[in-house]
Amino acid sequence: MADREEVERLKDLALQMRKDVLRLARNAGGPVHVGGDFSLSEIMTVLFQHFLRIDAGKPEWPDRDRFILSKGHGAGTLYFSLARKGYFDIEDVFGTYGKLGTDFGMHPCKAHAPGVETSTGSLGHGLAVAVGMALGGRLDGGTHRVVTVLGDGEMNEGSVWEAVMAAPQFKLGNLVAIVDKNELSLDGHLDDVMKINPLDEKFAAFGWNVIELDGHDVAALIDALDNLPPVAADRPTAIVAKTVKGKGIDFMEDKIAWHAGILDDEMYEACLKQLDEKREAERNDAWLVH
Repeated sequence: MADREEVERLKDLALQMRKDVLRLARNAGGPVHVGGDFSLSEIMTVLFQHFLRIDAGKPEWPDRDRFILSKGHGAGTLYFSLARKGYFDIEDVFGTYGKLGTDFGMHPCKAHAPGVETSTGSLGHGLAVAVGMALGGRLDGGTHRVVTVLGDGEMNEGSVWEAVMAAPQFKLGNLVAIVDKNELSLDGHLDDVMKINPLDEKFAAFGWNVIELDGHDVAALIDALDNLPPVAADRPTAIVAKTVKGKGIDFMEDKIAWHAGILDDEMYEACLKQLDEKREAERNDAWLVH
């Protein structure tokens, strides 16, 4: 069972992640993918601040874990995660995000942002790249894992399912695919665009080890990641994380309009207030339970 202090620490960091995204959406001068960043906040926080074996002081360490953000429009969460691990100054993200010549574009670029393993943004490719990295690690005798986060909207890409089929064939127990299953894409609700459910059964049918959980439940994420099968196992793991687009802000939750957006000062302050109030209520509930 996840340590209570660690859970609370990570919840506070996930809160800060959302505040960082809001600040970006207020100051960037153009749309920021707020909704998808908020559905990712706990997932990215637990991965980078608890699970992944990475070291900003040794960015090319051969046995580091590899992370690929297949849903590249969630770049804000990746930049903030890497900044808090020491790869670069977080103020550089706020100051240059989305501007001409920046290292921090709306989609991550390996050639510019330190710590980014693969350039992404064109959807449907991250899992295939992760399969190649995991196979390379297996052939080299590495002990690292390859983790990729996909959006459920990109699960209608044929290249994704080729990779889903290939990973068990090559016995890639060092591969973890996490699906941010918020049920919305820019085109609409998934069942209206392309029916992909039940995702867990589809992964299982191809031979994956499958975990289904609440993607905003920090303790559940910790338990799932800390108790993965060993790297030497012969089945890749898929974590189907049920999330809510825009999680934490009432007027954003489950709203396609907040796939990307801009905040004025009044909206920004109202969002901060709501996030703080919800986190304080959560802390009080936890105190009463314990």
